[in-house]
Amino acid sequence: MRAPAFLLVDPAHFEVAYTINPWMQPGAWSADPAGSRRAARIAFSGLVAALRGAGAEVEIMPGVPGAPDLVFPANAGVVLDGRATLARFRYPERQVEEPHFRRAFQRLRAGGLLNEVHILPENCLQEGAGDFIWHAARGHFWAGYGPRSNRKGLDAVADYFGRETVALELATERFYHLDTCFCPLPGGEVLYYPPAFTPEGLRRIRNGVPAGMLIEATDEDAARFCVNAVAFDRSIIMAEAADQLKGKLRERGYRVIDVNLAPFILSGGGAYCMTLRLDNVSIPATAPAHLTQKEPAE
Repeated sequence: MRAPAFLLVDPAHFEVAYTINPWMQPGAWSADPAGSRRAARIAFSGLVAALRGAGAEVEIMPGVPGAPDLVFPANAGVVLDGRATLARFRYPERQVEEPHFRRAFQRLRAGGLLNEVHILPENCLQEGAGDFIWHAARGHFWAGYGPRSNRKGLDAVADYFGRETVALELATERFYHLDTCFCPLPGGEVLYYPPAFTPEGLRRIRNGVPAGMLIEATDEDAARFCVNAVAFDRSIIMAEAADQLKGKLRERGYRVIDVNLAPFILSGGGAYCMTLRLDNVSIPATAPAHLTQKEPAE
């Protein structure tokens, strides 16, 4: 069986130079730019080591001057069965990334890691796998919309892949992408932060996943960006977590690997944001009974 494969971006040009989400702290970064860059390099190396140590393959693309948030390739696009869509970003600060990711995806296609690259219509906003998360255990996508991606973008990606998609509206700019507050786990569980969702979004989550498989993150877990985690096989890689959360996950049979990602949290991103999974594959529509949704998706 093929090892999980992830795209990461070298942080040579990473910095926190502007504010497009409530977490971003350009002042903290600029207080010691050289020290911040060193810390970012150490944190990035720690994440790469954690991924490889858990059995994953890692592709690293170079960073680009003037595109500091390129280090968050989860927002580059959505990948399933070797087919990929390219993101359309809301803010100009990130729109500069689109041509760089387009070239990167074409290189991945030439190298055999992707088979097809799709360009979304110009009249939609969709910020990649940060707002469109494949849950292999359940055989469907969870899709966030509101602060960054809009319904047109959500619908365009859902139409392209033709897979079941559960739309979840986000309630606050603080949790601007779905991956900041929602993490589907390989065993079918979902780690999530309830205050990030509208009442209808919460209803969809709780109607779609049995209560015993829902793990509620605390305010502290969310603020530490622990919900923004990379989960595959029985490993979960996340920013440094509280013992309580690690204990909950270990009780369910997961190996928790936490990494100091503080420099990237200054920009509002964690482990999931820093990766794009390239080897997601769909599964047959028939899932085990304990994973079956209680409510049809959109």
